[in-house]
Amino acid sequence: MKAAVLVFPGSNCDRDLKVALERAGADVAMVWHKEDRLPEGLDLVAVPGGFSFGDYLRCGAIAAHSPITASLRRHAARGGFVLGICNGFQVLTETGLLPGALIRNAGLKFLCKDVALRVETAESAFTAGYDEGQQVTFPIAHHDGNYQIGPEGLAALRGEGRVAFTYVENPNGSVGDIAGVLSPNRRVLGLMPHPERAVDPVHGGSDGVAMFGALLGALAGA
Repeated sequence: MKAAVLVFPGSNCDRDLKVALERAGADVAMVWHKEDRLPEGLDLVAVPGGFSFGDYLRCGAIAAHSPITASLRRHAARGGFVLGICNGFQVLTETGLLPGALIRNAGLKFLCKDVALRVETAESAFTAGYDEGQQVTFPIAHHDGNYQIGPEGLAALRGEGRVAFTYVENPNGSVGDIAGVLSPNRRVLGLMPHPERAVDPVHGGSDGVAMFGALLGALAGA
């Protein structure tokens, strides 16, 4: 499987994400945001965490207008898989690839800790390695992780089974305790917690391994 990790000024989880994907068996390229096209033959484009462009204006807003982003939109439009983690989730909402918005945490503080998540659906390539209702633990590290969407949008996400993960104990005020959401075709996932930081027991946990393994398994069989 071929994957690309996008890199913006201020990205700081790009190498973590590359390592997690490579451990699962992917061939990974790093793509600088000023490139105007993605490598050929990609299965997955991953948008990492960090503070793209210093989080100026709004988190992810400037990155959403980088040259590479047009190619990211085309990749998603033709059915390619996209994974956005933390700041990457913010970028995906700013590009319109996912609904809703990420705003300042309810407590107005940066949060950095492990959190328990509930897997809300196993019906996606990203979550097929888990059981619905299973609890997993991923780290969070964000200041603007408070996911918000209007009542109609929230009802649609729930009705279509597009809420991927929820917080067991909501740390940031996200509506519906939402930690991650899927696109209508279930090929784009935005997730605030960091599964790429949970792929080795040495780092404190390995609950992220199943996500990357299932994703690569699904793409290999596609």
